[in-house]
Amino acid sequence: MKVCDFSSSFYSWRIDKRKRAPVTTTSDQPFTVNLARTPVECRCELTTRRGVTTEYVLGAACKTERVNVTQDIWTQPNADYAPVGSERDYLRIKSWDRNDKGVMLHPPTLGVQSERQVGDAFEDYDGHEISLSRREGRILESAEQVIEAVEMNRCLVSRTKFMTADGHEVLLEYPVKAINVSRVDGYYQVDTGPVLFPEAPVDVDRPIRCWHLAYVAHNAPDWTEFIVNVPTSIADEISVNHYSRAVRVDAANVIYEVADIQV
Repeated sequence: MKVCDFSSSFYSWRIDKRKRAPVTTTSDQPFTVNLARTPVECRCELTTRRGVTTEYVLGAACKTERVNVTQDIWTQPNADYAPVGSERDYLRIKSWDRNDKGVMLHPPTLGVQSERQVGDAFEDYDGHEISLSRREGRILESAEQVIEAVEMNRCLVSRTKFMTADGHEVLLEYPVKAINVSRVDGYYQVDTGPVLFPEAPVDVDRPIRCWHLAYVAHNAPDWTEFIVNVPTSIADEISVNHYSRAVRVDAANVIYEVADIQV
């Protein structure tokens, strides 16, 4: 069985100002051409009720920045930045110290920067690529096998399949970066992320809009809990994006031990 090799899988996008002006930045960027690359945190497939399957990836988070400068790299106000992409579309999730911050795009004539900006990658970027590597994986059939793999410091990948409330099928694949085990008590518990979680209803015309950041936890093969990043009230009329909404789903969970790279 082949699984995603997250150590060598990447999501990248390219801006070439000679061809088109950037539409996703909040500051003037002193470069002509820039290629941004992030490792893949999570791979997912969404199969809509229409039977159309689309693959998405979540890239590693970073911070909003100015590139190719001699000082003042970090934009102010600064945002957490999480990139999501499919073959055609992109979603850029930006979170400031509070929601509805009103940060303007550059140039300001483009309007206020959306905290969840969706667009056509072929229209807004000069290049846009998802590069996924594969490696052999062995299904761990029992808690005992999972415990042994953890104790031996083996790399693990998990897959979680479930249905959304409005009838779409989701398959998540992600590296198990954090896990608890106990040989004495005979359990394991995955607690890892970030991954992507679909908030219903799914827009079947542009499904990428449904994805939210989440962490995933499971200790059995047939159910999963997510903690989803959503606007969370902290005072009157003030909210922040925080992992605060717990969701339990019936799911099929599989854990794989990833084969070593031969050297």
